[in-house]
Amino acid sequence: MPRANVLSALCVFSPSPIIPVRIDFRWIPAAATLLGLLLFVYLGLWQSGKGDRLEAQLASMQARHALGAVPVGGARVDAQQLRDAPIAVRGFYEPQRQFFVDNRQLDGLPGVHVITPLHIEGSEMRILVNRGWIGWPLGRGVLPVVDVPSGLVNVNGIASVPSTKKFFLMSEQTESAQLWLRVDLARYASQTGQAVQPVVLLQNQEDAADKLVRRWDPPEDRVAKHRGYAFQWFGMALALLIFYLVASVRKKVSP
Repeated sequence: MPRANVLSALCVFSPSPIIPVRIDFRWIPAAATLLGLLLFVYLGLWQSGKGDRLEAQLASMQARHALGAVPVGGARVDAQQLRDAPIAVRGFYEPQRQFFVDNRQLDGLPGVHVITPLHIEGSEMRILVNRGWIGWPLGRGVLPVVDVPSGLVNVNGIASVPSTKKFFLMSEQTESAQLWLRVDLARYASQTGQAVQPVVLLQNQEDAADKLVRRWDPPEDRVAKHRGYAFQWFGMALALLIFYLVASVRKKVSP
């Protein structure tokens, strides 16, 4: 092969020359990138931790349901340990202290929840029982008439921990003795002077033969949502790091 052809072939198949580059380090962009990375990683770990805790709570709830109803007596229970667990209680309803929780909708219809205190047998402890939903049969001007079972009763349901948060739109001035905006255990104890369990019993639908509707939404499974948020935050951290490295690379100029 002629020498000229050999040189041409070597030029064709020779690798491209390596372009020398350098990292253009600047304190302000580097510090801003570092802060952004720390923030995004922290938020990712926070959302991931929330997902893990919620998954553990749901698993614990399923395990408690498998064990059956927990009997609740006169001793004060631990609200957080009993949250969302099936419970059973025995006692006497106190219809004179029954009240309603306003602004409860069911299938788009306005109504109220019926809350009746139960005097736990053999003690001075009460537990509030949410007996279910009822609409406004005669309009908001007339409270519904709800019969209360008399005598010793056995009540079964789910333990619910009422929220203590008070929204700024809520005003106790709009409440009455029988129409409340939310279940407030501290308010009930203060007004009655009675000891009350720190949970509300959401009565089972099949537990009583009345016209009240007891349809309780199960705890929302938000594990996948929290982990999705965590993935987004970690992805943003990675994207920020790649952007910083690409933006900092400069072609090295030969002297």
